[in-house]
Amino acid sequence: MIDLEVPRKFTPLLKQAGALADEVFRPISRKYDLAEHEYPRELDLLSALIDGLSDSGASQGAGASGSAKATSDEEPKGVGSGRNTGSANRNGTNLSSVLSIMQTCRGDVGLTLSIPRQGLGNAAIAAVANDEQKARYGNRWAAMAITEPDTGSDSGAIRTTAVKDGDEYVLNGEKIFVTAGERAELVVVWATLDRALGKQAIKSFVVERSNPGMKLVRLEHKLGIRASDTAAFSLQDCRVPAEDLLGDPEIRIEGGFGGAMQTFDNTRPLVAAMAVGLTRACLDTTTKLLADAGITPDPDRPLASQPQAAARLLQFEAEFQAAYLLALRAAWMADNGKPNSMEASMAKAKAGRTSVEVALGCVELCGATGYAETELLEKWARDSKILDIFEGTQQIQLLVVARRLLGLSSAQLK
Repeated sequence: MIDLEVPRKFTPLLKQAGALADEVFRPISRKYDLAEHEYPRELDLLSALIDGLSDSGASQGAGASGSAKATSDEEPKGVGSGRNTGSANRNGTNLSSVLSIMQTCRGDVGLTLSIPRQGLGNAAIAAVANDEQKARYGNRWAAMAITEPDTGSDSGAIRTTAVKDGDEYVLNGEKIFVTAGERAELVVVWATLDRALGKQAIKSFVVERSNPGMKLVRLEHKLGIRASDTAAFSLQDCRVPAEDLLGDPEIRIEGGFGGAMQTFDNTRPLVAAMAVGLTRACLDTTTKLLADAGITPDPDRPLASQPQAAARLLQFEAEFQAAYLLALRAAWMADNGKPNSMEASMAKAKAGRTSVEVALGCVELCGATGYAETELLEKWARDSKILDIFEGTQQIQLLVVARRLLGLSSAQLK
């Protein structure tokens, strides 16, 4: 079994993240699964702790907000841009974020998504914002709004419009399935400057949650990750200062969508990390429950000579290792300025599918105990499905990988 050594400088962060999962998240996990839409007040203290770690430099990027932050001595700017500034390997904030998220999601995915100022929108800002914008948005909590009622995985078909009016853009449209949309201070909204030009005209805008032109329509009731709020918004003549457009304001016919899509190169490894963390939780719990029943897998024996439950658990462990290594690879490539679009999609596809298969399989292996609320297995099984859907479905990830492998454009391979 491959077991990569975690960089020594990340050890304190991962110990803290692991303790958070075991001592804070798991004890309140069932509480906020039942109390959907209620804000987990216990996270306020955690937010203060993260701020303290960030100020001291000890966090090394404790979550999504740390992803892709460049420093002169840690990592190159332009994560995923393909610019490698040297031959030295860098283990920076992308890798530390992935590793720490794996730990916290052993406790609860929904609570991880509810940590203030650690939203997916923060990773989006880190991916394409300029230095002035990064300084201005600071440690504020940002959600990300891409999906629309008629536009799911095909981000290039976005219909929300942005029209330039003097020193502002006017946004009109609808956004659904916005993770942390109600609680966040900012929302990164994807909109098109010209529908006729398709995906080349897609831009992302940072919108203040208090903007009167962006109205909360509803909060969704969901199968899983209930601790995290999921919002729907209506944008009606929503005015946004021009300086809040992320990236290049010009429409580039060639490669114009790349800046917006770079967001996914940063966030997909984070979602893969969430799935890996949930998978680890399922395997650890199931291993203990099977051991209590007298079934202990032996990796040194042929699968056919072991009980069926033990053999399946070993197969699940192998799937976990593959997902784990793919997530680390995508994050490491980002830290080292290497193009990681294909690897980010590989990691997200593998981890998302693995989390669903393992979670459901562990429920089955544990029988009535796995299905009951006495353990968290049934909750993790419900939580797992979204990890195979948001930030691009399984099918979309495989399509991205196929295009990269074959060297084909989105127009050539649909």
